[in-house]
Amino acid sequence: MPELPEVQAIADYVDGRAAGLPIRRVDVASLAVLKTADPPYSAMAGRIVAGVHRIGKYLVISTDPAEAAPTGPDAERDVIHLVIHLSRAGWLRWSSNLSQTPPRPGGKGPIALRVHCGLPGEGFDVTEAGTQKRLAVWIVRDTAEVERIATLGPDVLSLTRDELAAILGGTGARIKTVLTDQRVISGVGNAYSDEILHTAQISPFATAKSLSDDQLDRLFVAVNAVLSDAIVRLEGAEVATMKGEKRSGLRVHARTGMPCPVCGDTVREVSFTDRAFQYCPTCQTGGKILADRRMSRLLK
Repeated sequence: MPELPEVQAIADYVDGRAAGLPIRRVDVASLAVLKTADPPYSAMAGRIVAGVHRIGKYLVISTDPAEAAPTGPDAERDVIHLVIHLSRAGWLRWSSNLSQTPPRPGGKGPIALRVHCGLPGEGFDVTEAGTQKRLAVWIVRDTAEVERIATLGPDVLSLTRDELAAILGGTGARIKTVLTDQRVISGVGNAYSDEILHTAQISPFATAKSLSDDQLDRLFVAVNAVLSDAIVRLEGAEVATMKGEKRSGLRVHARTGMPCPVCGDTVREVSFTDRAFQYCPTCQTGGKILADRRMSRLLK
């Protein structure tokens, strides 16, 4: 799943290529991905890409009308946002040779949405692999209209050490759960939470409110170090290479059975119904192996 560093990198990549360009048209191959109907997706045609940014793990493409915007202290911008949540298997593919033939609606291919902007052939496809279709797109005048955005917790990179401590001190949930709950803290998913907890030397199942001051210090440093390092590594990368760049920087996530790069112990895995995560027993759990069975109760 694309997380904060990848979504930030995609936003920067698309902004650098599309900002200031007109959107010529939008093709929708899967109506199921559209979660709003007003404004219609056809309203995007002719508008200008004003900028691209992220909110949490959501990609936001903001557009202005083609005509000059009103000026003055009381002027209101006629902004329409294209909001994309790539979910677990979504991605964005930029092309300078984009097909002018609209993708077939309801087809079995990975393309869900195609945005033509700039010169003919320029633009991007929003794709989703696999059979579980969770990718979602909203077209709104205010990003707060997207309920999932309206209920997001603070961006993880915006938090001070004391703000992070206050959030964790208010919940008895496991630290792994807290870090990945977008309603509590936004931006971190399964992969980077594994990396953050490994760097901070904290068990995934430590109780959030029970962390010591030393653990909180290590966690705060790890959050910023892991995510900032990933952002720097992805800076300037082509969208097509970002997945590989992400994998190359992971030390424990998706490395089950491999040696921990810090201590050499074997990286272990805990599996659930629809996902798994990894950790190092020596670095994080005092050598104890967490129970590995679906829907298991977890060892402390």
